Amino acid sequence: MPPHMEAARSVRVLQKKIALLGAPGVGKTSLVRRFVTRLFDDTYLTTIGVKVDKKSLQVRGRELTLMIWDVAGTEEHFSIPPAYVRGAAGYLLVADGTRPETLEAGLALVESIPRELGPLPAVLVLNKADLTDAWRLDDGAIARERGWSMPVLRASAKTGDGVEGAFATLADTLLT
Repeated sequence: MPPHMEAARSVRVLQKKIALLGAPGVGKTSLVRRFVTRLFDDTYLTTIGVKVDKKSLQVRGRELTLMIWDVAGTEEHFSIPPAYVRGAAGYLLVADGTRPETLEAGLALVESIPRELGPLPAVLVLNKADLTDAWRLDDGAIARERGWSMPVLRASAKTGDGVEGAFATLADTLLT
């Protein structure tokens, strides 16, 4: 591609940093891997620190590149290092629909975000929706009870159901 066309193309491509946040073992890394590579591996590997991936997608007729920061699951009494979230345009809060305590842990984890970084667009992703017999969260009741303005979506990193939609929902809010 000629240099002048490459420069024009780069002007149209937006790049946004997003973060995946949540308790350990909720499937953040699996969601990112499914979204970026369309693959799933049920081997559990703990993320240490942060892992960054990127993926481009079309949103409202524009090319948007998401820089996806997969932030390590946090144990009790641990906060997100501000540098991991600073500069993020939004985040996915991931909880495991078979373990309600992961939702509470995730909510506690993100309480400080508006104070430290201002309001950010967010989507709550209730992962592991394929485990219907073990499911223990009612996403509609959760949203009504808490009065959230953030969308609450079910997804399964294993089957891929809802994964693209979760990232696309957040991406769409980044362009509004």
